[in-house]
Amino acid sequence: MMTSDAVLTEKRGAVLVITMNRPEVRNAVNLEVAWGIAAALDRLDAEPDLRAGVITGAGGTFCAGMDLKAFSAGELPKVPGRGFAGLVAAPPRTPLIAAVEGYALAGGFEIVLACDLVVAAQGAVFGLPEVQRGLTPAAGGLFRLPRRIPYHVAMDLVLTGRRWPAAEAAAAGLVTRVTPDGGALEAALDLAAQIAGNAPLAVAASKRVILESADWSAEESFARQEGIVGPVRSSQDAAEGARAFVEKRQPVWQER
Repeated sequence: MMTSDAVLTEKRGAVLVITMNRPEVRNAVNLEVAWGIAAALDRLDAEPDLRAGVITGAGGTFCAGMDLKAFSAGELPKVPGRGFAGLVAAPPRTPLIAAVEGYALAGGFEIVLACDLVVAAQGAVFGLPEVQRGLTPAAGGLFRLPRRIPYHVAMDLVLTGRRWPAAEAAAAGLVTRVTPDGGALEAALDLAAQIAGNAPLAVAASKRVILESADWSAEESFARQEGIVGPVRSSQDAAEGARAFVEKRQPVWQER
């Protein structure tokens, strides 16, 4: 396990676990946390044997948002090119799963919204309470949340600033899986292992189309998709997948 003062990283097979490690302040994000997450995401995308990532928080809490004490002292927890928490402006190419226990509030919720999948414990609580403090969410929540859940639910959460229990988040489709308290990380690791077992080129291309196609017109959608998925169809991994199916064995991916 690699450790820093504020962020832990641990490689579990093909999965990188990233843990915000400031439990004494509910893992509030300061500049050290932001740079630690950014470094972990760089590693996630750089090491070819890493196929998925999981981000979580230590001490039974995901993240309470920006460290306001550090902010009041003039510190802004942003990383150039990656934004708040070293993540929200430039999520990794590799699939990233949020494993949420306890609170994911304000910037903590915006970290969740920058992830591809969300696993939450029953007692997890989400929220964007900035309007209650004279502020607005500014780390992606205002545009990501209404793309993830129904418009009026997003407006309710943003304009009231109320806390949102995991059961409601799951009912709205934001949370992928709900687990007993204390079980979010293991469930996220199981989900990450399923992703990691699939063809890397196909996973990467699929994620890219989902992310980029939001503003494609109907007329251009199939042509633009083909530019991304066509090379996957003609890859050695695609041929290996077909052979493995016929031979009734697990495929061996070469990422080419």
